[in-house]
Amino acid sequence: MALELADIFQEFGAAYRQKHTRRILPSHRQAMKAIERCRTEALGGQVYACVACGEKRYSYHSCRNRHCPKCQHKQTEEWLVLQRKLLLPVPYFLLTFTLPAELRQIARQNQKVIYNLLFRTSAKATQSLARDTRFIGGQIGLVGILHTWTRKLAFHPHVHYLAPGGGLAPDGHTWLPANKKFFLPVKALSRSFRAAFQHALQKTELYSLIPSSIWYKEWVVNCKVVGDGQAALKYLAPYIHRVAISNRRLLSLSAGSLESAQVTFSFRSAKTRKTKRSSLSVEKFIRSFLQHVLPRGFVKVRYYGFFGARVRSRLILLQQTMDTSPSPQPQDKLDGKPEEAEDEQGMICTECGHSMTFQRTIHPLKCRSP
Repeated sequence: MALELADIFQEFGAAYRQKHTRRILPSHRQAMKAIERCRTEALGGQVYACVACGEKRYSYHSCRNRHCPKCQHKQTEEWLVLQRKLLLPVPYFLLTFTLPAELRQIARQNQKVIYNLLFRTSAKATQSLARDTRFIGGQIGLVGILHTWTRKLAFHPHVHYLAPGGGLAPDGHTWLPANKKFFLPVKALSRSFRAAFQHALQKTELYSLIPSSIWYKEWVVNCKVVGDGQAALKYLAPYIHRVAISNRRLLSLSAGSLESAQVTFSFRSAKTRKTKRSSLSVEKFIRSFLQHVLPRGFVKVRYYGFFGARVRSRLILLQQTMDTSPSPQPQDKLDGKPEEAEDEQGMICTECGHSMTFQRTIHPLKCRSP
């Protein structure tokens, strides 16, 4: 049976929580417990029986925690369906804003504050520059997604924005197309982003903890063309509900204690594009995973400009003007196999091929909240 994140947490989670009981955050504790109990008898479920051979199947409930690798595929598919309704028949661009390394320790310790500033200031800088008549001269639309990890689980907070190539003129209905291969100048955008972030951070108690040299270096901002709307969504979808590491990347777990046992996982090298392996102690692996668990209630997907909920009517009018209504699209094949449980409707017996019927309900086990 393939190794899962839940297996690691079930075996070592209690020891990790006991060792770090004074430092572990409530959101981290909650995520661990949810992953440990996901699709187990602890959460309850249903029992199905084959009408022909009597074979039984136990279908347990999912935890629905957004950091659980078993519970995210379905949410990604649902997000794709909703986003297709917002598409425009124009080229799309992907912008990426990355926090400098000097800010990452502060960000790890103050996630909600820094992540909110990262969103707000990067979106503000982009919208402000886009209003300049030298570039677009109007209101643009942005869909932003927070991403905090590298393939090796390192802490690397950045925001991806998907943007249609163009904007709305001040009259509110005329479309101003951008150059098909150029959206905004990244050097100017980088400096505007840095200035906006510095100004916003000065209003917090964290500003005095930041080395002054950071305000004189170039911040990293990238922008590239990602095709039409359909291609752009397929490119962006994996970022929406992906967790720091999927079960299919976990290769092995050695025997030992929390400190001595090793977790080996695969990752793809950004330079060579080849698959490599990395091994961490269980303690370091769990700590690396938990640093990407978001604060409770934090919104990791945000909409700006004419994608904003309050002005979504402008987008609808724009689609009508462009005479575009996204047609039904085939379901995208996302990376890897879905890890959701099988559809309980029309369940088929794997032994004889006959249909299975509901037999009884398994009630969740009662337990105290962590």
